[in-house]
Amino acid sequence: MIDTAAFIRDGFIRLENAVPRELIAACSTILWREAGVDPADPQTWTKPVIRLGFHAGSPFRETANTPVLHCAYDALAGSGRWQPPGGLGTFPLRFPSSDDPGDAGWHIDVSFGGTPDDFFSWRANIVSQGRALLLLFLMTDIGDDDAPTRIRVGSHGDIARRLAPAGEAGLSLRDLLESGAFDKSPGDHVALATGEAGTVYLCHPFLVHAAQPHRGTHPRIIAQPPLIPSMPLCLDRGDAAYSPVEQAVRAAL
Repeated sequence: MIDTAAFIRDGFIRLENAVPRELIAACSTILWREAGVDPADPQTWTKPVIRLGFHAGSPFRETANTPVLHCAYDALAGSGRWQPPGGLGTFPLRFPSSDDPGDAGWHIDVSFGGTPDDFFSWRANIVSQGRALLLLFLMTDIGDDDAPTRIRVGSHGDIARRLAPAGEAGLSLRDLLESGAFDKSPGDHVALATGEAGTVYLCHPFLVHAAQPHRGTHPRIIAQPPLIPSMPLCLDRGDAAYSPVEQAVRAAL
């Protein structure tokens, strides 16, 4: 049972056992090999983070399309309003390190209109063009010290209110950063995306989140793909058949 009320309130839900461990293990084996890293040999851990791109083949496609996940996509984004994932990615591989990983700032995942050489030019808008959900797949067991993604609970409502005046043109990541949209306030509650391999966090596309340095002892992998929409959000439906993603935006506005 998907807790849609919690999703609307907090901006995310955690779904345990969303992917069988054997599928996760098959994906991880491929990723370690591609990265040239032995997860059991610290001598091969030469950087705080290695990023790998999208993988379209088996077993990645199966991992993104389990029956459990399809039910969750329907429950949150709306039946018929998302495209079945063609694979999985991107993948940050994080390693225990005292070095600054250089990518631990608060942000949302922007999804359209930018240029390849300027990530900060990419945009988000109030109808969430290009993104129905943000998905965080735990490809290894991740505890509090293993660089879990930090999630600012309830922040999706703040971002909706920032984006609304900009209409369909939206705002760039640079606009949002310069306007202080991601500044932390004293009352903010931060959750950590921890859990066993095969856990998936299904997040509202406007949810503010951040990486962090790895203070644990074992490398970890997550995948952070979008769920691609088959249509933009609609905030004024004649039949009132609003998805929880849409309900959260309407509640914020």
